[in-house]
Amino acid sequence: MAVHSPRSGTIMAFVMTMCYLQLLFEAIERAEDEEGLRSHVVPKIGEHFAAKRQGVFFFDQLPLKDKKLQKVFETALTVEHNPVVRYLTERHAPVHNSMVTSPKVWRMVCPRADHRYVMAGPIVSKGKIVGAVGCTREQAKSPFGESDLADMSAICLHLSVWAATVRPGRMVLKSSRLTSRELQIAELVALGRTNAEIGNELWIAENSVKQALKRMFRKLEVSSRTEMTAQLCTRHPVQSN
Repeated sequence: MAVHSPRSGTIMAFVMTMCYLQLLFEAIERAEDEEGLRSHVVPKIGEHFAAKRQGVFFFDQLPLKDKKLQKVFETALTVEHNPVVRYLTERHAPVHNSMVTSPKVWRMVCPRADHRYVMAGPIVSKGKIVGAVGCTREQAKSPFGESDLADMSAICLHLSVWAATVRPGRMVLKSSRLTSRELQIAELVALGRTNAEIGNELWIAENSVKQALKRMFRKLEVSSRTEMTAQLCTRHPVQSN
């Protein structure tokens, strides 16, 4: 019978981690748009870090005109109120909450039980933070540590390359006939969101999304989501240096 030493177990764990990360990097490279990123990459990130919640966010896609969401940003996700966000902004480096504050203070900043441990990393393009990737764990789980930060740093590097090379060609919806709120809904429709998902992201009822889409169809004289997206769609040119 073969006897496995603690050292061989450590080496095996390291090899498995590297293999999983490589598959994750390849999934990032294959993503054609943000929907592909969220569908195929974000779940893998959550699995890798044994996270309760995980997400990739691009700041220009956040509906900050929504008053409820704006208040959340003002109270929880600003440099002044959140030490994790402050570290992320100042250093352009991954961070977890234990690095920047005590557990007691963190519970005051973020009292949610499923956010007891939080780790975030920056997505950088042209020297600026354009988004972030984040994971959370519940109290029953272990805190994020140094190895998690190292893995997050590598993931952020690949996401930053993706943002700089693939994302500049993303769809942008424009129309003088739609309100800013209706354009937000149209953008989420273009990303393949359901009415329920749109309602959750914009903090409005699902029925409100349905009624808004009916008004938008009438304004644009279309009869389907695909037709609406095709009419509104333009593309940002990819700028060359």
